[in-house]
Amino acid sequence: MEGFILAVFILGYLAITLEHNLKVDKLIPALLMMALAWAGVAFGLDSFTTWFDSDSHHLVDGFAQLATTSESHHEVTKMSWMEGTLLHHFGKTCEILIFLVGAMTIVEIIDHFNGFATIKDYIRTNKKRTLLWIVCILAFVLSAIIDNLTATIVLITILRKLLKNNSDRIWYAGLIIIAANAGGAWSPIGDVTTTMLWMGERVSTGKLIEFLIIPSLVCMVIPTVIASFLPAFKGEFEAPVEEEENNSKGPLMLYLGLGMIIFVPIFKTVTHLPPYVGMMLSLSIVAAVAEVISNRQLNLTSASKEIEQEEMGELADHNPDAGHHSSPTFKALGKIEMPSILFFLGILMTVAALESLGMIYIFGKNVEESMPVDLFITLMGVGSAIIDNVPLVAASMGMFDMTNPEYAMDSHIWHFIAYSAGTGGSMLIIGSAAGVVAMGMEKISFFWYLKNIAWLALLGFLAGAGVYLGIQMFV
Repeated sequence: MEGFILAVFILGYLAITLEHNLKVDKLIPALLMMALAWAGVAFGLDSFTTWFDSDSHHLVDGFAQLATTSESHHEVTKMSWMEGTLLHHFGKTCEILIFLVGAMTIVEIIDHFNGFATIKDYIRTNKKRTLLWIVCILAFVLSAIIDNLTATIVLITILRKLLKNNSDRIWYAGLIIIAANAGGAWSPIGDVTTTMLWMGERVSTGKLIEFLIIPSLVCMVIPTVIASFLPAFKGEFEAPVEEEENNSKGPLMLYLGLGMIIFVPIFKTVTHLPPYVGMMLSLSIVAAVAEVISNRQLNLTSASKEIEQEEMGELADHNPDAGHHSSPTFKALGKIEMPSILFFLGILMTVAALESLGMIYIFGKNVEESMPVDLFITLMGVGSAIIDNVPLVAASMGMFDMTNPEYAMDSHIWHFIAYSAGTGGSMLIIGSAAGVVAMGMEKISFFWYLKNIAWLALLGFLAGAGVYLGIQMFV
């Protein structure tokens, strides 16, 4: 049965990798392989030679060690252990998903008030090289707060208002991908993988920032410096003239939303509660302010319409549902990326099935014996350009025994995994969520990116990895 479950994972993952060729959304194979993998676990309880207890991080010899001596209770005990394991992993996965839903909703509320347009007001240059540095620094900082995917979408949207030609924008988009992925690696809320490591208590906020901000900065700066001398970033550009928009509440919601997201790690540190609790607190505050602002605007608009209708001798229409449908929170919840949430559910729960059978733990032991761990993690970073980094990190979290002081919380391997998985995906445009969304928004060719941007991303990745390993030698 182990072979069946492993085959399900490989075939499902192949379908996810070939998503664009098969024209099937990746959430479908992810959910399918999750269901089939756990069905395989349920049908093969008696055949498994090993079982991994996630609570104690200990490998046991199959279900024989978990069953009672009473034969009449044997089946009940086995199913109870499986259900308990399933519930354990589902609970940990839901913590991550609820956290992401909260963060996505806050971002959508900011966007509802056109808050991100505020950023455009800070860009006051017509030099291409200066614009490159501005957008890369913004990508590096923003991705650490609102995640690398959202930062990429925001900055490309702003670029469209500054640069008319797609042939110019794709160069900037390529560097934004590198900068956004680098920025997401040093923050616990900057990338799904770092969030997973943070919520899984592999890294702490302070140590993650302390050890990764310099390597991540190097990973961003090296490609940007080199790109500054490329012909594509020489000369000046002429931004199209646009009408000024009424954006009175945008800055307020931008600063409030970003501030409340930054507040989440502080809340966790102070209360020691799971991060999703802090994210729900932040969401409730942002949503409350958004509702007050929206209701005030709605009341002003309604009063104005009633006056106009009374002057024209018409009766004002009253729609009791109008307030609900105009609610920024209601609209934000309708716009969050549920396909991504379901994809993460399928991937993480499938990896959990492999972990429960001890496969990932045994693989980790084999890695320890066959090659240096730092080399393996570097190769993982390169592999994340081809294979999605979420399952790679999920698998790595089950490979190493946290009861071993060498792999305890804030061990250097967890920080290196966060760096490699977060930044390695920049080497191919399909290697990260930021790359995929930029590819869709600007119609960037896979081979154009491979020819023009991939080598910059590789240099940045290797430079940052070298700096990180160099720092560890002196810690």
